[in-house]
Amino acid sequence: MKLYTYFRSSAAYRVRIALNLKGAAYEAVPVDLRPGAHRQPDYLARNPQGLIPALDDAGTVVGQSLAVIEYLEETHPQPPLLPRRPLERARVRSMALAIACDMHPLNNMRVLKYLRSPLGHDEDAVDTWYRHWIAEGFHGLEEEAKRASGDGRHMFGTEVTLADVCLVPQMFNARRFNCNVAPFPTLCGICGHLETLPGFVQAAPDAQPDAS
Repeated sequence: MKLYTYFRSSAAYRVRIALNLKGAAYEAVPVDLRPGAHRQPDYLARNPQGLIPALDDAGTVVGQSLAVIEYLEETHPQPPLLPRRPLERARVRSMALAIACDMHPLNNMRVLKYLRSPLGHDEDAVDTWYRHWIAEGFHGLEEEAKRASGDGRHMFGTEVTLADVCLVPQMFNARRFNCNVAPFPTLCGICGHLETLPGFVQAAPDAQPDAS
């Protein structure tokens, strides 16, 4: 398998974590978002959405991080990232989607670039935008984690789930943009534990070959 990735992409970060946790061998193929390599014809021929990440398995390319992780869940079922019971699976997916669908899209690189140009907002305004949506999302997740965590070290129960895989990259981004995460002690505590686990450590942005 080949993973088209960018070291600071939180969506790619999620997939790297999942691949590592499942012990799935893959080749990382860096795609530098800064000069727009993901919009070049050769990459668009692989992934017409022009987004990172994309997973190439035996010549078939799958985009969108959660779709890729669900594919890995089906093809590499151990260790599972979703609970067995349908209602519990839905709760984990709900937390993961709150990050991947409500928070991340408002704060990814192309949205922030659009706020700067052509909309003309300065860096203070862009940072205010970013921090607002981080806080909005984390407030709800903090309360959900308080109810769902079984040990204060995982978003749901006592094992790593899809919700954890999504949390760590989003928390990395929040800290990178100097968001105040002190109001979310449950999330910070969970993230602090997860970031010590080998699968998360190996997936971290600074550990990637294209980190710069």
